[in-house]
Amino acid sequence: MLDDFMMRATLAGLGVACAAAPLGSFVVWRRMAYFGDATAHAAILGVALSLALQISIFAGAMGVALAMALTVTLLSGRGYAMDTLLGVLAHSALAFGLVAVSFLSGIRIDLMAYLFGDILAVSRGDLAIIWGGAGLVVGLIGWRWSGLLTATLNEDLAHASGIDPRREKMVLTLALAITVAVAIKVVGALLIAALLIIPSAAARPLSRTPEGMALTAAALGAASAVIGLRAAYVLDTPAGPSIVCVAALFFALTSLLGRVWRAG
Repeated sequence: MLDDFMMRATLAGLGVACAAAPLGSFVVWRRMAYFGDATAHAAILGVALSLALQISIFAGAMGVALAMALTVTLLSGRGYAMDTLLGVLAHSALAFGLVAVSFLSGIRIDLMAYLFGDILAVSRGDLAIIWGGAGLVVGLIGWRWSGLLTATLNEDLAHASGIDPRREKMVLTLALAITVAVAIKVVGALLIAALLIIPSAAARPLSRTPEGMALTAAALGAASAVIGLRAAYVLDTPAGPSIVCVAALFFALTSLLGRVWRAG
């Protein structure tokens, strides 16, 4: 079964959807969309460092993504406007990553694959990393679900309940770095934030509980991966962007349904 490249691509898309869905819900609730985008852009620098040091792409991308997320967390509230800080760090990391790639002599690299993903080239080893990372993210979010939700809803309530909001934010930061690292091969650095945000945003009008939203987001993300891959195969379009396009169509549909239900 795993000898079929389309089957491997489908399993990779489903793995990323499972990781991105619960995390994306918190990104939407906390309004951290640009934060996720900045972390994803930093992954390109991680790819360049991985190739230069001859280490795992997953390890390099996760390390730099985590460093970016921690830097933003530490610098926020110290005289820097968050949007300005994210803009500077995101585009600087992407630029340094692209420049670093140009210095890698003797190493053949398909830069477009890391910018927009190359899900059709996923190997068995990549699948193990993707599903291992997805399992880690789901387990981490599930373990800290109550604390994360309380800290997201109200930090004062979290303090009163003995929950440290900063610790919960660090858990989200770690989960985000892992998700970026496993998703870069599937949808690429420029589209990771879209796969985090769009299925969760599409699930919002259909959900009445936080748990329901996370599960619905997972279902929509998985459907986007399967349908997007099929559309890419039939229409001969780029796979990663096709997946995001399907997710965007789901968002448009659920937004329309949400308005109809509210009007009724």
